[in-house]
Amino acid sequence: MNWEVIGWTCATLFVIVVVVALGLSILSAVNVRKRRGELEEVHTELAIGCKVICCGGIYGKVVGINDNDEVVNIEVAKGTVITISRYAIQTLIKN
Repeated sequence: MNWEVIGWTCATLFVIVVVVALGLSILSAVNVRKRRGELEEVHTELAIGCKVICCGGIYGKVVGINDNDEVVNIEVAKGTVITISRYAIQTLIKN
């Protein structure tokens, strides 16, 4: 066996794996930063009357925001209001 060829092949594969791993981690970091910015925008634009989608897939309309701004009342059906954390709101529905 030619150990020199095997060594260089292993080194080449190692470099390729490291480059691919770095590329994937950079893409992941960019996507996380982008999503964090989108969620920050959702939470700052949240107001009474906004139609929203919660993390669990619940659609509703904001009918109240409590004093501490951490809890939101969502009307999910006529006369049915649930209380959730404002951070459980995933998307604002634009009309």
